[in-house]
Amino acid sequence: MASDFQFRARFFSGDEVALGPGKVALLEAIARTGSISAAARDKGMSYRRAWQLVDTMNRCFRTPLVDTATGGRDGGGTRLTDAGEAVIEAYRSMEGAAERAAARHIRAIRSRLA
Repeated sequence: MASDFQFRARFFSGDEVALGPGKVALLEAIARTGSISAAARDKGMSYRRAWQLVDTMNRCFRTPLVDTATGGRDGGGTRLTDAGEAVIEAYRSMEGAAERAAARHIRAIRSRLA
């Protein structure tokens, strides 16, 4: 039963949450949809909230994770930068490694759940 356990790693830059599970999920949705507004709908949040999260991530990292092109004749669009793709890959790899490293402890706790 995988749904009863989750790592919730967060990275901070000063007082701001630079990256966490929700922001990674938003980045993945942006990569899938090519749009902040479509990604926001996919994640059940307002466009304004999604834009705020993207803005925070872009300010907290040395290079932006998301690149946006304003609308116009071609309609604009949004894409992950190489840094954005690398951050997702590293975060998901870290989650898997942490879960594997803690597997014995996870089993011990699960065995005591009602």
